Amino acid sequence: MDFGLSEEQEILRKSTCNVMEKECPPAFVKETIKDEKGYSPELWRKMAELGWMGFIFPESYGGIDGSFLDFTILLEEMGRACLPSPFFSTVILGGLPILEGGNEEQKDELLPPMINGDLILTLAITEPPGKYTPDGIGSRATKSEKGYILDGTKLFVPNAHIADYIIVVARTKDGVDADGITLFLVDAKARGVTCTPLLTIAGDKQFEVALDKVEVTHERILGDIDKGWHIIEKIWPKVIVAACGEMVGGAQQTLKMTIDYAKEREQFGRPLGCLQAVQHFCADMVADVDGCRYITYQAAWMLSEGLSCVKEVAMAKAWCSDAFKRVTKQGQQVHGAIGFTEEHDLHLYYKSAKKWELLYGDSWFHREAVAEQMGL
Repeated sequence: MDFGLSEEQEILRKSTCNVMEKECPPAFVKETIKDEKGYSPELWRKMAELGWMGFIFPESYGGIDGSFLDFTILLEEMGRACLPSPFFSTVILGGLPILEGGNEEQKDELLPPMINGDLILTLAITEPPGKYTPDGIGSRATKSEKGYILDGTKLFVPNAHIADYIIVVARTKDGVDADGITLFLVDAKARGVTCTPLLTIAGDKQFEVALDKVEVTHERILGDIDKGWHIIEKIWPKVIVAACGEMVGGAQQTLKMTIDYAKEREQFGRPLGCLQAVQHFCADMVADVDGCRYITYQAAWMLSEGLSCVKEVAMAKAWCSDAFKRVTKQGQQVHGAIGFTEEHDLHLYYKSAKKWELLYGDSWFHREAVAEQMGL
């Protein structure tokens, strides 16, 4: 059984890796994280020119129409570089709901400028209960003369401060189930929208978005009224696997840094890698990294083929969330005290692991999904 990449996929991986190494070195990452914007407009433009924003979108909108498996390779290299950018929020969280639920007029209006790098998007789904299920949605959408008025508070909305539009998940019908949830395309600068930055361990730009009587017209509704959760259900497996792709890249880079350090660092007159305990740490790390890659690529391939993969997607997130965290912890143990300092690059990956561990459901949440798929 061949788990290797095809020639075309290897070219994609190497070319993406080369761009990331040149344009996104660790020093750039640290500097950009401290910047208020949280991304480089110059690099964002280069990414658009390379066609990355349109990788999985149809050619009719200016995209490349690539497979989701190949897209996962692209995301892996971004995760390897700890790329700070609104790519995930724009392409995955913003672009996919529009592609899945938008009408042709909305797609023609929004997808081409997004693919060209002229539009930044994000998704506001999480609320104070911290759930990724319909019963966690409490924000209200009340009918008005022109459309709807939105009220509520959203948490952990990525890049809301630089977004042009925020896709808001809100209730248009009383209840706690999936029926009665609608998606609204909200101008991020509209009256009544307030974005408050949240302090995060990884330095990524997450925001609380307060909605106070925000007016939205009928033309800014994605999909059918009360049926918005069906759009979320369709895109969510891709959101999860995309997150796993970034975790694979981060874990791989952590492993590489640790092995290089174990070979170069001398202790007691010989390389650190000669010590059995260090060897065993590295062996455990490579097992975790390869496990992450294979389980993620399996889910990505099934998504590309249009196969049902609810269990496989949940398995990937459950495993990667824990494995990435284990890899970074073991990497820090091999590095010793230097691995915990801000001056060293390793802390970027430890913080990234903590970020991805909880986003879009932690390992326990996804284990429950796997158990449910097994009839338990």
